[in-house]
Amino acid sequence: MLAIAVVVAAIVSACLGQVATAPLDVASVLLRQFGVGIIAEPSHPLAEVTLLKVRFPRIVLALLVGACLGCAGALLQGVFANPLAEPGIVGVSAGAAVGASAVIVVGGAFAAAWSVTAAAFAGGCAATFIVYALARFDGRTEVVTLVVTGVAINAFCGGLIAFFTFAASQSAREQIVFWQLGSLNGATWQAVAVVAPLTVAGALCAVLLGRQLDLLALGEPSARHLGVNVERLKQYIVVVVAILVAAAVSLTGIIVFIGLVVPHLIRMIVGPAHRFLVPASLLGGALVLVIADLGARTLINNADLLLGMLTALAGGPFFQWLLRRTRARQRGWA
Repeated sequence: MLAIAVVVAAIVSACLGQVATAPLDVASVLLRQFGVGIIAEPSHPLAEVTLLKVRFPRIVLALLVGACLGCAGALLQGVFANPLAEPGIVGVSAGAAVGASAVIVVGGAFAAAWSVTAAAFAGGCAATFIVYALARFDGRTEVVTLVVTGVAINAFCGGLIAFFTFAASQSAREQIVFWQLGSLNGATWQAVAVVAPLTVAGALCAVLLGRQLDLLALGEPSARHLGVNVERLKQYIVVVVAILVAAAVSLTGIIVFIGLVVPHLIRMIVGPAHRFLVPASLLGGALVLVIADLGARTLINNADLLLGMLTALAGGPFFQWLLRRTRARQRGWA
């Protein structure tokens, strides 16, 4: 059902916008790219160019980024054994923002888009690995220590971002602020080509780790008794999450609440088994981000809202509703 919902949302997103296109136009343009031929002439003279150059890459990037964030959230909530964990807790988003801000300040408003993306990816991965390295003690990584270290690194990165924002010129300062609020406005096929292999590789690794996460849910001693190398599992998950989230935010900026709300909601639907939860969260993240981006493009005429702002405004109240609903259920069972 989730896969069908993702396809339907992608088609609806392709049809709506400043240049109106019909589902038949979408099918015709897609089939033409595969050499099948044209079913019918597009209803608008700019329909084919709009779909191929603007909407299709934006929709595909939204699917990939949403899948990355949803999948990463499910992994972290599994390893932390806490449904309130989210990708930013290991410092990847803050580290990416530091990398992007540094390049924007050094290069000014004319910093190349790919240099900002590369620096954001490197910063996100570096921050995550620093968090993990500092959290290790006696060859082991305690979850509580990892969380506390993540909070400290996030605070430190916040200070660096504030410094770069203070030191930047007016135009660079605006670029830093807008980057942190997230957007798919600059989506291109080149960006899709960069994030697609990382998403596929990370998703495959995440699905393969599902059984071990189910065993880890029994507790670390029980998981070790059943043959799980707990420390190595944590290492794998940190690496996979760093790659998934760094790839996502380096291209779009910081998009909040997807990695927190989606796995929490999916868990209520499919249950806690990670062999189902991880792929379902991947599809759920893709679905939510496509819908959010559609809203960013269409809620206000001739305006493209910042995606991170929109997900925060919608995700905060929605997550509070989820928490209240969960508490009410628990009281009912008690």
